[in-house]
Amino acid sequence: MLTERQLLILKVIIDDYIDSATPVGSRHISKNPDIAYSPATVRNEMADLEEMGYIEKTHTSSGRVPSEKGYRYYVDHMLTPRALPKQDTLQLRSVFRDRLTETEEVIRRSAMMLSELTNYTSILLGPDVRKHTVRKFQIVPLTNSTAVAIIVTDTGHVENRIFPLPEGINPADIEKMVNILNDKLTGVPLHELHIRLEKEAASILRQHLDRYGDLVSTFRETLIHPLEDKVFYGGKLNILRQPDFHDLHKIRNLMDVIDEANHLPLILPVGSEGLHVTIGSENALAAMEDCSVITASYRVGEEQTGLIAIVGPKRMDYKRVVTLLDTLSGDLTRELTRIIRGGA
Repeated sequence: MLTERQLLILKVIIDDYIDSATPVGSRHISKNPDIAYSPATVRNEMADLEEMGYIEKTHTSSGRVPSEKGYRYYVDHMLTPRALPKQDTLQLRSVFRDRLTETEEVIRRSAMMLSELTNYTSILLGPDVRKHTVRKFQIVPLTNSTAVAIIVTDTGHVENRIFPLPEGINPADIEKMVNILNDKLTGVPLHELHIRLEKEAASILRQHLDRYGDLVSTFRETLIHPLEDKVFYGGKLNILRQPDFHDLHKIRNLMDVIDEANHLPLILPVGSEGLHVTIGSENALAAMEDCSVITASYRVGEEQTGLIAIVGPKRMDYKRVVTLLDTLSGDLTRELTRIIRGGA
């Protein structure tokens, strides 16, 4: 159990190290206006904190830096809500000023803005598109032999699927097909489209299309293609500008992990809600051992959840990042709800 004095000294060490990236010594701490103890007393308390594993020595300085245990205690017990400066709030919310109508564009701009405000790397994971439901179909011929099926969902997400057209197809057949699809498959989840096409639209399409077999078979194939998770990055290289990262081998491994979308389920708590902080070795991948990851969820509709993440050094400005993510999570949920409802 830490004493009040130890808690105060630990907080000052962590706050100072986050600000300066420089190991903190007892004389520096004793000059802090919040510390009313002599350098000798501070040294004794620091020795105890080190023995308990909350701070540790570095190889290059006589000062101390927070350990992972120290950061974890700080995050769990010492973070207090802090209002964002007005300028930061205005900058963050400028993303929504244009009243965009596509969810992907809002999320992409949010990722870029978040990286600008933190100087860390941001990752925004869009909601599971398989749960999106169809709002509208369009089919646009591109050439005599190809067309693109444009599927707009309830969230404003747009799927473009290119498929071959049968030779000599009558444009009237395409128009009839679009009308029937919009009549029968509106409101169907994307991942069920190929099944529901057979069950609910095939018989009517067969009655009204001159070349039903040729046209519908190629269209059906494009609906079976797997749906990819939408991942949006901001400031991928920002993390490399931090003084904490100087080992080239570790940097390469870290960038490989961040670039590979297949690693995201190991980095982010995909599917979870609320705010999560993962520090250093708590990350599942060894390449992330020098990083902290802070995530917050946002909602799109009643059940669809996306994720906002900041990847930075363990010496991250946790107070600021937590406040930014909490603010953006609420704003993003409201903005995407507006888009889904077709609001102005």
